[in-house]
Amino acid sequence: MAEPFLARLLGLQGRSETPAQELALAALLVRVARADGHYDEAEARRIDQALIAWHGMGPFEAARLRGAAEKLEAAAPDTVRFTRALKDGVALEDRTGLIQALWSVALSDGQRGADEEALIRLVASLLGVSDQDSARARQRAAAR
Repeated sequence: MAEPFLARLLGLQGRSETPAQELALAALLVRVARADGHYDEAEARRIDQALIAWHGMGPFEAARLRGAAEKLEAAAPDTVRFTRALKDGVALEDRTGLIQALWSVALSDGQRGADEEALIRLVASLLGVSDQDSARARQRAAAR
């Protein structure tokens, strides 16, 4: 259900290059980066790195996906659509990796903002990731 919405919103119907799950993760990463009101080049680079690591794509593909996600995130009224697309396609045991990617973006500027924390807590809850698993994901992200 979320996949057609995401595809329609960006005019990606019939294209397989940017599946809804890839776009949903990228949009969540952008949303976390923007949560504190400051979105900079370091955060954009970290988003690209997370997309490369998670999806196994090249740097140009990651940058293109991030660009599409920036537009989608700005237009999307809520976070639930993104998490629903991920929940439908990512196994529960792999969702902690998604949370770690979100933490890596949130921590990329050297600060842990309350707005970023609240958003990640919401996303973790919507994805069925416990607070303890989210805390461990944050610790792994901080160690990198």
